[in-house]
Amino acid sequence: MFESHGPIRLSGIVTDDETRFLFFTIPPKRLNCMWVDGQGDRPVVLRPGFQSRKRMFTVFFNYSGPLAVDILPQDTTMTATYYIQNVLSQVKSAINEQRPKVSTSRTLLLHDNAGLHKARATAQSLRELRI
Repeated sequence: MFESHGPIRLSGIVTDDETRFLFFTIPPKRLNCMWVDGQGDRPVVLRPGFQSRKRMFTVFFNYSGPLAVDILPQDTTMTATYYIQNVLSQVKSAINEQRPKVSTSRTLLLHDNAGLHKARATAQSLRELRI
């Protein structure tokens, strides 16, 4: 299947992953320990219950490296509509740039079982994009 003129080429396989990154992390309690004299003010220490701001990153990549990166805006939920309108459009543009002759017609997209990947609207959009 993966021979030079086979039906599938590694250049046509695109995969993605979503993950959340914290803006900063709270060090463990033992790293916050320090000696303080009686006159000095105690340093401010973040408590473990403190909720750090975080953002979701979606990264698409193929055999040559990252293809498209989307950062979900703050206070936004990743839905199938957002995924189709913002993320898949970036991926289509990146594929068209990288493979102008073939475009998306021979592209295989490897998804996980996330709900927005299995949504009917996403499947319909992928058919329209010929992915």
